[in-house]
Amino acid sequence: MAWIALFFAGLLEIVWAFAMKQSHGFTRLVPSLITLIAMIASFGLLSLAMRSLPLGTAYMIWTGIGALGAFAVGVAFMGEAISPARLAAAALILSGLVMMKLASPG
Repeated sequence: MAWIALFFAGLLEIVWAFAMKQSHGFTRLVPSLITLIAMIASFGLLSLAMRSLPLGTAYMIWTGIGALGAFAVGVAFMGEAISPARLAAAALILSGLVMMKLASPG
């Protein structure tokens, strides 16, 4: 159950990062509210996952899902540049996440 909570916490991190970008520095109400709600929910799910997962594992997976997801959203929906170097960097993050999961109990 901890891994499921952690996965959804990571997805919500993507949501709040995207909404924060759309808030234009918290000057737009709806994206600002989405940011705050998604942050609280993400932190809440992360805290549930940390009840049984090691701190380093949980935090690395959470931030990794958020980083990879934000990268993908940026490329797919915001016209951000994609290059071999950026793809390689994303692949390295993903491989680190897979290794962390394989090396973790639970």
